[in-house]
Amino acid sequence: MIRITSACLALSLMSAVLDGANAQSVGSSYSSTAPKNCRQVGKPSDLDGSTTRVCPGKNGLVVLIDEDDLREIVSVGRNRKEAAGEPAAKVWFAPFNSSETTVEWRAAGPKPFAIIQRWHIADSADPDEQGRPNTKAMLVVTRLPPGPVCHVAYVDAIANPNANELARKAADDFARGFACGKDEVKIIGTGGRAVELATMR
Repeated sequence: MIRITSACLALSLMSAVLDGANAQSVGSSYSSTAPKNCRQVGKPSDLDGSTTRVCPGKNGLVVLIDEDDLREIVSVGRNRKEAAGEPAAKVWFAPFNSSETTVEWRAAGPKPFAIIQRWHIADSADPDEQGRPNTKAMLVVTRLPPGPVCHVAYVDAIANPNANELARKAADDFARGFACGKDEVKIIGTGGRAVELATMR
């Protein structure tokens, strides 16, 4: 009995050490979706200025940026076709919007499980001196393969001074277990105008 108890204790301690190591291995790295770092697909449309570009990501993944009518989608996959077929490629925010070119990759060891990207959502109710809508900033957490690629969480960057930390925690806590098409996108922290605009229907 004593030997069995000792063995169980040793296994429990080893498991705790391994769990701690796994938790410590989660971290961030970065890539860019700036046009100079990406491959342009086709020619920009003269009609509406729509563009498509494929940008290198992490661990063999690419980031697809598709802009049409001053709105963007961002998706991730092993290639352009795969990324274009993901749920994230079918999510359009109703107001004009754009994503920043820095992509934060959250990874456990070498394998990324989520990206975080800052978006700017146009607020037509808040025009500038020239009558153009000011934009409101929001962080979008997107889950990565294995499994579908989709939005997991939104964090209003103005309403939450610690928005980056909240987005990273949301990625770490929810992305890997998030069921695309079943679970609702989570609003993390204090809601604000950017999130309100992004979730307009």
